[in-house]
Amino acid sequence: MSNRRAETVFGLSSRQVGHHIADLELGSRPVELRPLLDQVIRERRTIWVRGVEWTRPGIETLWFDVQIVPLGAAERGTLGLTVIFNDITSQRVLQLELELAHNQLETAYEELQSTNEELETTNEELQSTNEELETMNEELQSMNDELGSSIELRDRAGRVDELNDFMESVLASLTVGVAVVDEGLNVSAWNSPAQELWGVQADEAVGRSLFSLDIGLPLGRLRTQLDSMLAGPHDKHSAVLVEAVNRRGRPVTVQVTLSPLVRDDDAEHKVTGAILVMEEMKDGSKAV
Repeated sequence: MSNRRAETVFGLSSRQVGHHIADLELGSRPVELRPLLDQVIRERRTIWVRGVEWTRPGIETLWFDVQIVPLGAAERGTLGLTVIFNDITSQRVLQLELELAHNQLETAYEELQSTNEELETTNEELQSTNEELETMNEELQSMNDELGSSIELRDRAGRVDELNDFMESVLASLTVGVAVVDEGLNVSAWNSPAQELWGVQADEAVGRSLFSLDIGLPLGRLRTQLDSMLAGPHDKHSAVLVEAVNRRGRPVTVQVTLSPLVRDDDAEHKVTGAILVMEEMKDGSKAV
């Protein structure tokens, strides 16, 4: 007997009932069944054949995990066999897509190293621009009757908006999760790949303590490194592999790269926060 799905996929019908398996196309494609059936009868145990590929002209390729199960009590011997074709085509296609995505991530990670330097430079520019705005506000109190100073203020405010937009666009363009925290470990930036990885939206994360977020990343393992980084020196970086659970509840291995957020204060380099780059590893890397 066969079920409707098997009849659809393998072209079976009631006419094949009673025929020897060797007389059917199913006996040899997508996998040679006869030796496997003999093995199950001989050993009286279930066996699996995984990742069987079946390519047919003009029809999409299918992948199966084939399970052969003996039927009957042990003392009475094997009365029959059940052959189960578990269709894993969608998982296999996803695996191929993930392999492609991993290659793209490797390229993106190299670009991220350069982008991280740009972010540090942008932060310094924002600090400098903030100081300029404070000076401009003082000037405006004494020069509010001059139209020129008002236009200049709008121009400078526009520069700040442009810089903010630039930083947001840089974070949005990255393909790995990025979180930025201040000295109090409160989240000040949270990009869309981080949302996709952990299932927490930016408006739910920004302004909250990093360690109060309900995500599958074991943040406790990062506390010591973050505290040490915020204490200095400014050029201290670290990376760690951790086992986590993504927003879909699936276990993943994530590489977390920690970098200090630095502001030049006179002759000193002051650490004002930290940048966390969270990359899901697709190549089988395991946390140590």
